[in-house]
Amino acid sequence: MQGVVYKSTGSWYNVKDEWGKLWNARMKGVFKLDDITSTNPIAVGDIVDFELENENEQTVTITKIHDRKNHINRQSPRIKSQQHIVAANIDQSLLIATLKEPRTSQGFIDRFLVACEMYHVPAVILFNKIDLHKEKDQAKFEQLKEVYEEVGYKVVGVSLKNDKNVEGTKDLLKDKITLVSGHSGVGKSTFINAIIPHTQIKTQDVSGWSGKGQHTTTFAEMYELPFGGKIIDTPGMKEFGLVNIERQELSGYFPEMKERLNDCQFNNCLHFNEPGCAVKQAVIDGEVDEDRYVSYVNILESIPPVPLKGRLRS
Repeated sequence: MQGVVYKSTGSWYNVKDEWGKLWNARMKGVFKLDDITSTNPIAVGDIVDFELENENEQTVTITKIHDRKNHINRQSPRIKSQQHIVAANIDQSLLIATLKEPRTSQGFIDRFLVACEMYHVPAVILFNKIDLHKEKDQAKFEQLKEVYEEVGYKVVGVSLKNDKNVEGTKDLLKDKITLVSGHSGVGKSTFINAIIPHTQIKTQDVSGWSGKGQHTTTFAEMYELPFGGKIIDTPGMKEFGLVNIERQELSGYFPEMKERLNDCQFNNCLHFNEPGCAVKQAVIDGEVDEDRYVSYVNILESIPPVPLKGRLRS
């Protein structure tokens, strides 16, 4: 039989077959010996083959993982040397962010967007809690919206508390499989409760003493949208560690830098302290956002260097 993984708890999975029946599944032990360095070789969104363990029970064994159209990885929060597959076979990602209670840093946003670019997943940024925006906050939101839309990302501002602009987000999700991510406390569970009536996912307020969000979603889970499409809810993230990335390729995951790479004097330019760098000049000229460039440098410095031999462009 064949089905799609709808929920992952780490050792057990919920798999929905082609007739819509949910099965409790576990993976065959041999998968742990395959060339999969992830802490979770099977992810929500995976298409799998499975077989009954016992005809009188509802438990099945996953025997095969089908090739993925795509997936998004991050550094495992538990084992830093390994990767964690966030989700597989998705059409787009939706990053929920907030400027207040809690604040989502631009560095976090940019790391997430780099991961999306790495795996060719279109991204949408949804800023929640705009009802909390004072004049300075609203100006910051408008500035970020302009920066990200200019480089090709869709940016939306909503207030889940006041139900402002929420209905319009359904058009972005319709008939697509969307990964929903963000810090704890930004409103992921509230968002899902708003667009899928009667879901009633548990929500929590932001911690008063720390101003940080509290985890509500423990495991990744897929939900079907009543107006068509699916969303994958993921546990709140404190940080987004990138994996499988080299310093030389990082700038290619910033669209505004990618279009200028051929104008640099050196073909292996890291856009840090090299002469004749078109990217740094674009930052000076105001054509590349300075904060985006700071995010780039911070990510670059977190990637272990690999010796490279460069040459002048002909």
